[in-house]
Amino acid sequence: MSSRRLWLWPIVLLAAVSLTLFAGFYLADSDHGVGGYFHFQSDMITDALPSLAAMIAAVLGIVITVVSIIVQLSSERYTGVAQMFLRDKVNVAVMAYFVVACVCGVWLSMAVKSTFVPQVAIVAMLVFTTLGLVVMLPYFAYVFRFLEPSSIVARIREQAVDTVEAAVTTADAARAVASQGEVLAAMEELTDITSNSISGKDKIIASRAVDALKDFVVGYLTHKASAPTAWFAIGPTIRDNPDFVAMDPESLRDLETRRTWVEWKALRQYLGIYNEAQGAMPDINYLVAIDTRYVGEAAAAKGDREVVRLVFRFMNSYLRATINAKAVRTAYNVLNQYRLLVEAMIKRGEDEIALEAVGHMIYYGRTSYDLQLGFITETVAYDVGALCELAHSHRGGEQLLGQFLELDQPLRAKRQEGGLIGIRKAQVKLACFYLAAGAEPLAQRIADDMRGEPADRLKAIREQLERVESKDFWEIIDRGRNFEFMPAGQRRQMSTFFGYLADNVA
Repeated sequence: MSSRRLWLWPIVLLAAVSLTLFAGFYLADSDHGVGGYFHFQSDMITDALPSLAAMIAAVLGIVITVVSIIVQLSSERYTGVAQMFLRDKVNVAVMAYFVVACVCGVWLSMAVKSTFVPQVAIVAMLVFTTLGLVVMLPYFAYVFRFLEPSSIVARIREQAVDTVEAAVTTADAARAVASQGEVLAAMEELTDITSNSISGKDKIIASRAVDALKDFVVGYLTHKASAPTAWFAIGPTIRDNPDFVAMDPESLRDLETRRTWVEWKALRQYLGIYNEAQGAMPDINYLVAIDTRYVGEAAAAKGDREVVRLVFRFMNSYLRATINAKAVRTAYNVLNQYRLLVEAMIKRGEDEIALEAVGHMIYYGRTSYDLQLGFITETVAYDVGALCELAHSHRGGEQLLGQFLELDQPLRAKRQEGGLIGIRKAQVKLACFYLAAGAEPLAQRIADDMRGEPADRLKAIREQLERVESKDFWEIIDRGRNFEFMPAGQRRQMSTFFGYLADNVA
């Protein structure tokens, strides 16, 4: 909201209406005009001036009482609100204005003499009192807006960004180290807001706090390259933090060497939020995965491979927690963000990181299958297949294909019948893509891997894929696309591919 709308127009409107009404009533009775009002007489105003001073003091009391109650209620829910309120320039200015007006009123009450009336001082005090009265309404509106949860979240994020920008751009190493505690406190404060919001089922505020952490880290990555060396060492103001104290000393040294303690701490906050939201508010899990991906993409854009690898480690931790909780739908959505992050790596030419990430996806696909979470395994299969298609469009992706074909290798001996058909359908879909793209040797490689499949299973796979004619799934899903759908050109290649397996089907 603009300052004019919040402050100027309400003050002008209230003052204009009040003074216009008074002037109208006054002129209806007065024969001296408006100018006669300002001819003050000492014997007539000696009682009025102390009342004027008392009035502005009463207004100050009302303002302090109302504001104190509101701030106290907010402080019970969000830590640090009182300090934030007292640091705000507008709040300090309004309180200072009332204090100054009260002091002026007290002194003015004793300034009138029988032979002297301070006309200018009296008019000034009238203006002070009038402004103090009409400013109450817009000030209360400002305070309510100031203490809205979304405003608190935005203000914490802005303060954290300002602090970290000052720390990483200063040449004073001592100042940079001293700022570490403020940055860490801001991250933990946002986490507390998220946790309280999750407990109170307040998804909107929880989402904004999660996004604020992401915005902070992305902004930090922009200025990270200019930070002094001392900033990347874990200083005395944060070394006793529980997250750092619990770490192995070698791991702490790795954070310092890799210059990733800020990102690690922020992502560690995300992991705590993720675990807390499991079951209670799964939408927050999706948002954490989305924002973690954004951090990874921002780090890749800055060439910070250490942060990218750190992001993948936390994405892996999300998947582990999700699989352990057997939250299939959450895993489905998190894997979507995982795949998108790997796609970003492929597009940037980070083939090594992409291969490592796909290897992790394969691992979690197998783990899910062992826990009888076959749908997660199938999701991994289709996601890896999509990555193979993207990699082929960029640079070939034969290594990714090799990993894809290994997904079901250890699983076949465990449960040969059922469950694995989804993986095979994903591989057939990829083979048809290769054929449509003119990469017949890669499609032949998939066919060679499938030669041991029973003929009835291959027949069922083909029939099921041929029945899928719409890209839209029959339910509302976040991905918005049916796994088994193939464009017309790709679908036409099924005859060629299954021709490779004619001996099995016969």
